[in-house]
Amino acid sequence: MSRTKTTKTKSQNLSVADIISTAPSFRPESLILSDIKWKYLVRSVLRGQNLMITGPAGSGKTLAVRTVADAMDRPFFYFNLGSTQDPRTALIGTTHFDKESGTYFNQSTFIKAIQIPDAVILLDELSRAHPEAWNILMTVLDDGQRYVRVDESPDAEVIKVAPGVSFLATANIGVEYTSTRVIDRAIQDRFLILEMDLLDKTQQGKLINYVCPNLNEQTVDILTSIYTQVYNEVLSGHGKVSTSISTRTILRAASLICDGFTIGEALEVCVFPYFAEDGGTDSERTFVRQIVQKFIPIESLDNENMFDEGDTAKS
Repeated sequence: MSRTKTTKTKSQNLSVADIISTAPSFRPESLILSDIKWKYLVRSVLRGQNLMITGPAGSGKTLAVRTVADAMDRPFFYFNLGSTQDPRTALIGTTHFDKESGTYFNQSTFIKAIQIPDAVILLDELSRAHPEAWNILMTVLDDGQRYVRVDESPDAEVIKVAPGVSFLATANIGVEYTSTRVIDRAIQDRFLILEMDLLDKTQQGKLINYVCPNLNEQTVDILTSIYTQVYNEVLSGHGKVSTSISTRTILRAASLICDGFTIGEALEVCVFPYFAEDGGTDSERTFVRQIVQKFIPIESLDNENMFDEGDTAKS
């Protein structure tokens, strides 16, 4: 290797290292993520690597990708693989015939996106994708190939992935996600893995305050206490609750309270529907209502008007 090339490589490495070392300084307040995981996310984008972000629904996976693309001023493209009914058309495009010009290929948005240098491409809901989508992505995600062929014929056009493009995928992994598929191991091996952390009570409160700064301290404490109590019950393995309350759900409830709903009303429409009523008094929903009662004095959780006019927890 020539001296010039070696010097250039060292300079590039120092540049990446400098950016990563200062990464926490440009992490927005709206994304609560540990320094090490934020730096890992930033490095993946800088190096044009594939990163799969895992974690329960509502933990901020999609937000993390949007945030890092915006913070690093990178072109951003979103593709929801979970809603793709025709993977070949969505990811590659379609072939058309015109009497004047003959047969021509109409590129998909995905094909156009992968040709843009330094683009951040979000493959959302990878665990819900059709297996055909995984097959198409095999060569795209492979470090040694990074291309897609528009059709299966030997002389078909080959589209190369542009330099610096990073593919960031999100996946819900776990038995509670019944509509997901077990991701093909060959696809998994093409990604680095970043696990999202569930926020603790303090972090959850900080995020609520950021999204709804007008909520009073008592309201925030009630919401975060209910969130934490339900999460601890899930961790305990007692079987009384099978799923936790997501960060997204708590933020939706907080937003309703900002708009004039009582805490009880917000929980009624945002939280309780996620818990089954099967089993009557032994149901998950009844158990969650009992948890709520620990933090809010109410006479009956079955009453539509859950709180009276003197509810001190209103914002």
